[in-house]
Amino acid sequence: MNELNKPIIGFSCGDINGIGMEIILKALSDGRILDFCTPVIFASNKTVNFYRKSLPENNFQFQSLKDLTRLNPKQVNLYNCWEEEVQITPGLLNEIGGTYGRISLLAATEALKEGSIHALVTAPIHKSNIQHETFSYTGHTPFLKEAFGAEDVVMLMVAENIRVALLSEHVPLKDAAAQVTKETIQRKVKILIAALQRDFGIDKPRIAVLGLNPHAGDNGLIGMEEIDIIQPAVKDLKQHGNLVFGPFPADAFFARGQYAKFDAVLAMYHDQGLIPFKSLAIGEGINYTAGLPVVRTSPDHGTAFDIAGKGIANHDSLLEAVFEAIEIINRRHFYDENRSNPMRRMGHKIVANAVDEKIEED
Repeated sequence: MNELNKPIIGFSCGDINGIGMEIILKALSDGRILDFCTPVIFASNKTVNFYRKSLPENNFQFQSLKDLTRLNPKQVNLYNCWEEEVQITPGLLNEIGGTYGRISLLAATEALKEGSIHALVTAPIHKSNIQHETFSYTGHTPFLKEAFGAEDVVMLMVAENIRVALLSEHVPLKDAAAQVTKETIQRKVKILIAALQRDFGIDKPRIAVLGLNPHAGDNGLIGMEEIDIIQPAVKDLKQHGNLVFGPFPADAFFARGQYAKFDAVLAMYHDQGLIPFKSLAIGEGINYTAGLPVVRTSPDHGTAFDIAGKGIANHDSLLEAVFEAIEIINRRHFYDENRSNPMRRMGHKIVANAVDEKIEED
């Protein structure tokens, strides 16, 4: 890949007492990643060196800078967000970990706004210790929604064999049902369809919508949300030409492998979607924020304080997040280019139809 065409991928370090920095260093230690992107870590020299010393067999090299216009495309770049001495205590939940995780995230977000980086991969934060007057959110997703002025976004969990979107995110279970409305379902599905088309290259995505209650309400015996809210929302979406189906009983839907027939699944609340997703996408899942004008991915796990600083954290999910970010950048470019050129789009459709006809003949 041409050096000038490589996307610049930024990394927020997450809670500095968690596993974020460790998995970033592990993921970027293989020089071959520089063939695909120019990485920029938002942290400090001392923080990187602290974790580099804890990985003695890791040959991690980097260039430190304070000016994002001076990136080296042939090396991992470190943008210094702070200079002061910071006491790093791996595995400890404290104010320091949250403070510098927040500083890193704010600096990386500003770089993303300015176009200095093309995508952001966020390492895990802890929702309690990152709270501040500059960050009063339940996680990255609502923060980035406001930061980029998006009307709404969708938390979309992505793996090679499954995609699960969430209607509600980090809210108490007692409040999740109140967010199940016809308007919210339709809005989230439309964002999801647009993301699947532009960001994942799926022309006519098939969406499955889960029920809220056990057995999808059992025809009103265990709740009326499916009949009064979810079914009408699905019906209306179908009538507007969308391939949307449901509501499905969540337990049977995943147990019988029905998710494999769809391009994405919309779950009604956090654990309804995350438990099966993490069970089915072991080590390969990532989190993607659909609906943003920019690209943001992250690993599908948290700070993992119990193993922080021990050098045993698995970086596979973060590496998947990096490559998915690169792929989404490329797909967006292809999609936007074709939309602006009707003749090219028509040509692709003619070729696609010819391929379909050939398959049918064979």
